[in-house]
Amino acid sequence: MGYECFDVEVADKVAHLKMIRPDKANSMVPSFWRDLPAIVDEWSASGSVRAMVLSAEGRHFCSGMDLSVFAAGDNGLGTSSTSGHRSRRNERFRSTALQLQKSFSALEAARMPVLCAIQGACVGGAIDMVTAADMRYATQDAFFSIAEINIGMTADVGTLQRMPKLVAEGIVRELAYTGRKWSSAEAHAAGFVNAVYTDHAAMLEGVMDTAAMIASKSPMAVWGTKQTMHYTRDHSVADGLEYIANWNAAMFDTDDMREAATAQMEAREADYPDLYPLSPGL
Repeated sequence: MGYECFDVEVADKVAHLKMIRPDKANSMVPSFWRDLPAIVDEWSASGSVRAMVLSAEGRHFCSGMDLSVFAAGDNGLGTSSTSGHRSRRNERFRSTALQLQKSFSALEAARMPVLCAIQGACVGGAIDMVTAADMRYATQDAFFSIAEINIGMTADVGTLQRMPKLVAEGIVRELAYTGRKWSSAEAHAAGFVNAVYTDHAAMLEGVMDTAAMIASKSPMAVWGTKQTMHYTRDHSVADGLEYIANWNAAMFDTDDMREAATAQMEAREADYPDLYPLSPGL
């Protein structure tokens, strides 16, 4: 199946989702918001994808929402119309914002880790997107901007909720209030970016290597780690400790541990079963 905004590939348990509108700085048109969660949910449900890489063609990773979406009278996202009942317009706007948020929350909810490879601009909605991923990697020329403030609006698709859990709140406030460019070096120093590479090719090679390493581990252990870290982020230490005790009591797989130990003794790669697929629509 072809997509307007994406190229998809799965090899050796690693999925690669590539944005393919470099002439438009990979801006987000209506089909972007529909297809992204559908693709991610399909990979997550399959049980056979153990890590996912999100990258982009061209000079820039993503420039955020395409300007045509704001300009269009009926943009396909449910935010059109300045006529009619004010309450209905406002309700439609709110429901649309919640739907857009779900598009990025799919990255967070996926049963496999999501790694972002970022070059050039990562601005506006693109930051909303990458904050929902597990890890972020960047090139030396990459920069970030919470650019919504520059067009007179408040970011509403996840940046202001997730980014303060990743870096110091004061940094997020400065970036959100000013809309300034935040370099990859600054982002790396703040812990927002895991590593900085000299160029796109080196970055993609490094990120794919990391994804392959993740894919070689027990998918149950990786999924449990992702779930536990998300839960701990939003709860107290005591709640988090109880959560992992309950998770391991229910999910700990002695067969996986036995296979890990045997593989180490035999100096070979461990061979773990995939997660079971989910039923369609779940």
